[in-house]
Amino acid sequence: MSTVWIIDDDKSIRWVLEKALQQAGIDTKVFEQAEPALNQLKKEHPSAIITDIRMPGMDGLTLLKHANEAHPDLPVIIMTAHSDLESAVSSYQSGAFEYLPKPFDVDEAVSLIQRAIDHFSEISAQAPSVEPEMPTQEIIGEAPAMQEVFRAIGRLSQSNITVLINGESGTGKELVAHALHKHSPRAPEPFIALNMAAIPKDLIESELFGHEKGSFTGAGGQRRGRFEQANGGTLFLDEIGDMPADTQTRLLRVLADGEFYRVGGTTPVKVNVRIIAATHQDLEGLVKDGKFREDLFHRLNVIRIHLPRLADRREDIPKLLTHFLQRAAEELEVETKSLRPETEEFLSTLDWPGNVRQLENTCRWITVMASGREVLVKDLPPELLEQKSDIQTSGNWEQNLRFWADQQLASGMTDLLDTAVPIFERIMIETALKHTAGRRRDAANLLGWGRNTLTRKIKELQMDTEDHHDDDHGDD
Repeated sequence: MSTVWIIDDDKSIRWVLEKALQQAGIDTKVFEQAEPALNQLKKEHPSAIITDIRMPGMDGLTLLKHANEAHPDLPVIIMTAHSDLESAVSSYQSGAFEYLPKPFDVDEAVSLIQRAIDHFSEISAQAPSVEPEMPTQEIIGEAPAMQEVFRAIGRLSQSNITVLINGESGTGKELVAHALHKHSPRAPEPFIALNMAAIPKDLIESELFGHEKGSFTGAGGQRRGRFEQANGGTLFLDEIGDMPADTQTRLLRVLADGEFYRVGGTTPVKVNVRIIAATHQDLEGLVKDGKFREDLFHRLNVIRIHLPRLADRREDIPKLLTHFLQRAAEELEVETKSLRPETEEFLSTLDWPGNVRQLENTCRWITVMASGREVLVKDLPPELLEQKSDIQTSGNWEQNLRFWADQQLASGMTDLLDTAVPIFERIMIETALKHTAGRRRDAANLLGWGRNTLTRKIKELQMDTEDHHDDDHGDD
């Protein structure tokens, strides 16, 4: 028998829904808060959940997110007051089966819940028996640029549309592709990945479309290609810019017709596959140079998601370090290393040309090679110690100032400007005096101040600059 969970801190709402559903022959379980329901979800699997959006503790949308991650097919209905409907709908449509505005008609609510139960039964019956997939790696990111990525994944959660992901190598393009699949209607079906750059050009078509027995030297028997393996699900084509021209033409036909021939085959094979492509290259530039088909580019470039470089989201580095050090310790079955504050700060200022992948590999190196439990700067890989940090790169001073401010505020500092402004003024004055060999009038001109202003600032900041070369007085 179907069971529906009702989650609402309003006792009267729980009572009305419970009685109405029981009269309709539907079992119920009620919760006042989301946390107990989420804990119970680890042990039981209801046919549907109906939850309020605003409750003490965890809210309904957070519950929805966790429920979707654990059980993508489970229908969750969000109850919301009229004033909250906009926020619920705009929350990336993060997998809610339906929104039910309060106050609601009880019969309509029961009908909606019954639809959710039927939907769940239908999906459960259709789901093929597949091997359990490896858990999707978590995407970590609080930087504004990553929030844009999460927002895009949320907006696409009910869609089968083609997506093109672009970003430098190591930024996590396959993780985003996994997340797009996991939060899509195709989640129960296969996710198949193929890296164009890792396959010899003469084998790419066989990898994608499969081959018939004896179609080429070494083709011992019939083989299903990645398109057939991904039928009903998602095919992730990484480094699409490296795809040979002939294969581009065949891929375009598959996207247009939904069918293809295996290499050496004469019978068309029909497939229903969502394509997610990724590249670190400038596809528009490749199109202009005649190295990538323009019509294929437009078919792939329906929705584009850009992944930022790690250097463009430095505020995420401390959390990524913690995550990767914990995971490396679990993989190697050793104690988790701990970074000294100055070590974490040093790592947060590096360029990271290999992006998140390089950071993850560094955490593995630290876990194996650092001698003590606490990791000092001198314990880091030599190649990192030789790098000049971005702080020494004048072009990035604003970004580094922003990073410093984020770190200070996160550590609980208040009155931030009282600390920052004197430091800023002192550095400007010292640098200007250095350029003028200590001449205050010339230094004031460089700073855009009058000499009296410079003298006053030097006294306020208690700077020791008595050894100056000019004694003349000027007016502001």
